[in-house]
Amino acid sequence: MNNVNKKLLDLLKQNARLSNAELAAMLGISEQEVTAGIKQLEQEGIIIGYAAIVNEEKADDNAVTAIIELKVTPFKDRGFDDLAHTIMQYDEVDTVFLLSGANDLSITITGTSLRKVALFVSERLAVLDGVLSTTTHFVLRRYKEKSHVFNEEHSDERSLVSP
Repeated sequence: MNNVNKKLLDLLKQNARLSNAELAAMLGISEQEVTAGIKQLEQEGIIIGYAAIVNEEKADDNAVTAIIELKVTPFKDRGFDDLAHTIMQYDEVDTVFLLSGANDLSITITGTSLRKVALFVSERLAVLDGVLSTTTHFVLRRYKEKSHVFNEEHSDERSLVSP
């Protein structure tokens, strides 16, 4: 990847809503070069989509996000891929990562209640062939996601205590 496309990609990661004219001005190139660069990044599979970063607490105060770690036995001759592809098919699943360390897969899901997330884990994930165990972590609060800070207006209202 050339240096201009690297800079273009960095700008798009910060704000994918910038116009091609704005990107061109920031990079010191023409709009046509920006358009061609974006098209090339998309064709090479470097850019695979565009999405809004949503503050779930404000969008839906009932939304529950969970990070689920799985220990699995990989399938012979297919490794972790088949299981990961099966898990990816569930609508609730936002992300699936292969990990190093104690757990093998990390899954992020969004549900409408703690109970629905728990049922998803117990009835759909835990019963899959190859899944040895699950550990579920519920997101209590988002502070930063994809370089975007949440709730910057938050101030610490705790009292100062001195000895």
